[in-house]
Amino acid sequence: MGEVAQMLGENPSAIRYWSNYFEKFVKPQRNAKGNRLYHPEDVETLRQIQYLLKNQGLTLEGAVQRLTEDRRSVDKRVKAIGVLKGIREELIQVRSAL
Repeated sequence: MGEVAQMLGENPSAIRYWSNYFEKFVKPQRNAKGNRLYHPEDVETLRQIQYLLKNQGLTLEGAVQRLTEDRRSVDKRVKAIGVLKGIREELIQVRSAL
């Protein structure tokens, strides 16, 4: 849970809430202690949820509707943003090296 929260830059409580609210889309496994174990697909879904809630400003119900109706386009946008952020980080490193 903590690792996923750190990867997304969110609080663990937000990740926990999203996992419970979007249980149709995010299905983490639980270990013997009861801790949530997220698969890479779950992490990508959480990225999509974060994008819809934080960047697009949708409500929780709106995000559920969007994931149900048009998940493919949401996935493409989230991946494009990830690539652009990676390019930006590389450019910042190049500028710092100069």
